[in-house]
Amino acid sequence: MKALLYNMTPEQQVYADKWNKDHPEDDLVSTEDKLDAKTVEMAQGYDVVSVLQVFDIDEEEVYRKLSSYGIKQIALRSVGYNIVNFDFVHKYHMIVTNTPAYSPRAVAENTLTSAMYLLRKWGPILDNEREHLNFVRSEDLMSDEIYNQTVGIIGVGRIGSCVAEMFHALGAKVLGYDLVENPANEAFLEYTDFDTVVKNADILTLHTPLEPSMENMISAKQFKEMKNTAYLINAARGPLVNTQDLIDALKNKEIAGASLDVMTGEEAIVMKKFKDISELPVEYQELAKMPNVIFTPHSAYYTKTSVKNMIEHSMTDVKRVLNGQKPVYLVEE
Repeated sequence: MKALLYNMTPEQQVYADKWNKDHPEDDLVSTEDKLDAKTVEMAQGYDVVSVLQVFDIDEEEVYRKLSSYGIKQIALRSVGYNIVNFDFVHKYHMIVTNTPAYSPRAVAENTLTSAMYLLRKWGPILDNEREHLNFVRSEDLMSDEIYNQTVGIIGVGRIGSCVAEMFHALGAKVLGYDLVENPANEAFLEYTDFDTVVKNADILTLHTPLEPSMENMISAKQFKEMKNTAYLINAARGPLVNTQDLIDALKNKEIAGASLDVMTGEEAIVMKKFKDISELPVEYQELAKMPNVIFTPHSAYYTKTSVKNMIEHSMTDVKRVLNGQKPVYLVEE
């Protein structure tokens, strides 16, 4: 197997090198470049391309050229697959695989960390101390405990199930909504409808894929229905939440705070460094000034276990395809 891995980072390279050492018959070659029309020609002579990026692969030329090189598979080193244009995938008789289970626990733990940060009001506390040298325990900084909270989970798949188990273990009441209800989760949560979850959650956390019908699933209507004391956590996909409506809800105190590992337009800032806040897009500037908002750079998954599994699971599926077997993680669109 000869694979070209686009958008390679140093921490992933460690595990790509290990794969090459453990599988001398294979050759994983890396590039820091993203896959697009300018870089697709680098894939000539390879059996497969592997991708991990937030940038859309939306140019038909990419798929046409990959197909002409004899490449039939795009192996995503990620859960999300909305960067791929499936009309072109089908047109050029290609397949797409992803890595949906590289570490559900990593994202679940990050969700729990975010929830506790918001619930215990660390943002306002640290803002008072760092910006105002104010160490007074004012009444508005008094927090609550997790066992008194109702946690609402939208999307109870691999990650959502881990989230439910963790919060249930801490004594929270857990409500869940998913199109498919898994009886195994009933030990940790109560399944109900979307609106009930939104209206009753003290902590509302999103763990769904991004489908066209799901864009802006949390917008002005939902913010008005949420408790004024509720917190929103999005570690799934940015466009699930209408950013401007979120900003308005925070300003109008319709919700108490938010934790965002993803946002619409995040490719403008993720993996980039800025000299001044004025260089950020306007919506990011507004959110960055709010002490009750956390923004992390699409890093909820970012653990040693996850990075290792991104390489190993993805490349294992590639070998299955090249050996004429059905991939474990085929994306069917």
